[in-house]
Amino acid sequence: MRRFTGRRAVFLRVITVWLITAAALMLLSALLPEVEVTGFGAALGAAALIGLLNALVWPLLIRLALPFTVLTLGIGVLVLNGTVILAVAAISQGLVVSGLLSGILVVVGLTVINTLVTSLLGIDDDDFYYRNVIKRQARRSGGVIETDVPGVLFLEVDGLAHAVVSRAIRDGNAPTLARWLREGSHRLIRWETDWSSQTGACQAGLLHGSNDDLPAFRWWEKDRNAPIVSNHPRDTMEIERRVSNGRGLLAADGASRANLLSGDAPHSLLTMSTVLKRDRPGRIGQDYFAYFASPYNVARTLVLFSGEVVSEWWSALQQRRQDIHPRVPRPFPYPLVRAWTTVIQRDLQVQALIGDLYAGRPVAYTTFLGYDEVAHHSGIERLETLTTLRSIDRQLARIEVAAKDAPRPYHLVVLSDHGQTQGATFEDRYGMSLEQLVKEACATENVETETQSDEAMGYLSASLTEASQGDNALARSVRRATERRTVDGAVVLGKDEREEIRREKERESVPELVVMASGCLGLISFPRESGRLTLERIHECYPVVIDALRDHPGIGFLLVRSERYGAIVIGARGLNFLDGERVEGEDPLAPFGPNADLHVKRTDGFAHCADIMVNSAYWPETEEVAAFEELVGSHGGLGGTQSYPFALVPRNWALPNEPIVGAETMHRQMRRWLADLGHEAHRDGV
Repeated sequence: MRRFTGRRAVFLRVITVWLITAAALMLLSALLPEVEVTGFGAALGAAALIGLLNALVWPLLIRLALPFTVLTLGIGVLVLNGTVILAVAAISQGLVVSGLLSGILVVVGLTVINTLVTSLLGIDDDDFYYRNVIKRQARRSGGVIETDVPGVLFLEVDGLAHAVVSRAIRDGNAPTLARWLREGSHRLIRWETDWSSQTGACQAGLLHGSNDDLPAFRWWEKDRNAPIVSNHPRDTMEIERRVSNGRGLLAADGASRANLLSGDAPHSLLTMSTVLKRDRPGRIGQDYFAYFASPYNVARTLVLFSGEVVSEWWSALQQRRQDIHPRVPRPFPYPLVRAWTTVIQRDLQVQALIGDLYAGRPVAYTTFLGYDEVAHHSGIERLETLTTLRSIDRQLARIEVAAKDAPRPYHLVVLSDHGQTQGATFEDRYGMSLEQLVKEACATENVETETQSDEAMGYLSASLTEASQGDNALARSVRRATERRTVDGAVVLGKDEREEIRREKERESVPELVVMASGCLGLISFPRESGRLTLERIHECYPVVIDALRDHPGIGFLLVRSERYGAIVIGARGLNFLDGERVEGEDPLAPFGPNADLHVKRTDGFAHCADIMVNSAYWPETEEVAAFEELVGSHGGLGGTQSYPFALVPRNWALPNEPIVGAETMHRQMRRWLADLGHEAHRDGV
């Protein structure tokens, strides 16, 4: 259907939405006993008042109530909107609303009806908001770059494997990507991660060109007597300090949106490594206010948020009712966290990204977390997971449309940082966790573990942290509202994560044993022994542990270092002497791909490689692993599709002759693409 364009479009849209709102009030009056409208004329007057109050009163109201709104995951906006409806009813003679709950129902009803009708009429409210409000904001801020040198948006779909996206394109679950392929504008390629197939190591490689000494999502550092966790803001800042040379992929006036690491971008939002930095360019936290400043936009988002919560409850119920396996518990507050990730965070980052388009930034990188989050808990190709993927695909189409109005041409690249591999968890299969297995084998109770932390909860915490970092009244209000949940300047929502940070700060003694997990990758350290323990020393101190791990059916292989032989990979039926380049018996790395020895040997050289690195078994017949965390879909080690992400790139871009193996290699290829387009800052280091 033809879209309205130009100034005439604004006028027609205002009139159309006014009429739709009035008609919706009449319909709600017929449906809700607590709401009464005396006639269509009264409905027109009430609709006009709603628009005026939203335009004049809402900005002040939301400024005062933003901390409450954010802490309630945006649900407080419905209460505020309901209050506006009550105010309209008090002014208007022809509208009667019995109470706040009825006012909230009117808000929800108006939002649903407006969304449905404007969609049917081809009036895209998202395009209207982004093209008119965000574009004006970009122009007022100054510095809009107009050039013929194409910009590039790197749009990452976290956790989406090449094999999964290929099937999604074939089956209609990624129609935008399918259209690009069928029209011939793009082509799909596969690349390969390192052993640590998780966002911390992968984004360090992709955005900074180095993921050296990042063995997992979380690991123990003996020299600090403390863990590193990739989605704790201070730890992420430290990771970026170690890998950055100041010339990351986004260093030249680029933008980082909703990533773990910034790529040295001067412009960042929802980026874990920068949420504590108060010296960034721009007005920190204003992106959040801009998002909440549109009452209709927020109400619409919250309707979608509520729908996502209901969808999560329903899909979890269906999995239990149909006895679908593998599955994991999905208790409260996971439904709210999932909805935050798949709706609110998604809209925040898209709003910021379209602002980057209209500012003409040369390069931007953003991570859509929703697919990864749902796949962890539901499965990598379950119905609700593919529904989430379709919603991300729709955002790609919105960005594509917005890019046509940008002051410079843009290329869109869609990629993933890693995939996921499905399977019943280690504990579900064998009745004990990796920690319990190691404790029994080592005959000790002095064990420290790193609890499983939810990536989405980490981003929600980061959002609140970032919104509190400004020097204005808005930020001070958020700081006061989150004071009891703030540790070292960072808002920490998860109880387990707060406890771990507290424990780290208060730690005085050195634990005898530390067991950590990153998906199907386990890390075992003995902190009281300085340096990396050799195989011989482990046999001397804990004579049972190597055999117990080697012989367990859920363990694929172990990596240890021998005083005599160097790096050794140990499996149930054979040994791989990596330094000696020889195998005895069956090669334990054979099921894990042709580059497994390359990846494992590289990790063996890391300064913070654990004393024992453990990879779960991989069953090729079912393409499953046994995660050491409570996750249906997992990633972090070797085995299956977790190691094979994808990139969808413009068809005329040059590709290397050899397969792309490792995130650092992919970084160099991305720099080549930018250099080929005329980005002078990327001509070095390619």
